[in-house]
Amino acid sequence: MGLIEWILLMIIMAFFISRFKPIKGITNISVQEAKDKFKDDNVQFIDVRTPGEFKANHRKPFKNIPLSNLFSKADTLDKEKEVVVICQSGMRSSKAAKMLKKYGFQKIYNVKGGMSAWF
Repeated sequence: MGLIEWILLMIIMAFFISRFKPIKGITNISVQEAKDKFKDDNVQFIDVRTPGEFKANHRKPFKNIPLSNLFSKADTLDKEKEVVVICQSGMRSSKAAKMLKKYGFQKIYNVKGGMSAWF
């Protein structure tokens, strides 16, 4: 293998490692851990599913801010408070957590398994 192939291989490996590496400030939590945070007034709960999904099945105190609207609505959230993010399976909420991190939020929790894991 030549030098160029090695360089390309290293770039591809770095890309995949960066995609799956945990981001500082974002923690994956269980449904039970999310429920345990319900009592804390310094936590805001965001459901990033579509309004239709939210209306069909949601839990209080989650507030519906669809992922597509999150960037424009992020300034309505308090950066000093923790944020718990949920979606249907955990994929959109993971994207939302990364967006919030870029927007300056420090303590973000993504609910593993999303609403599908709710019991």
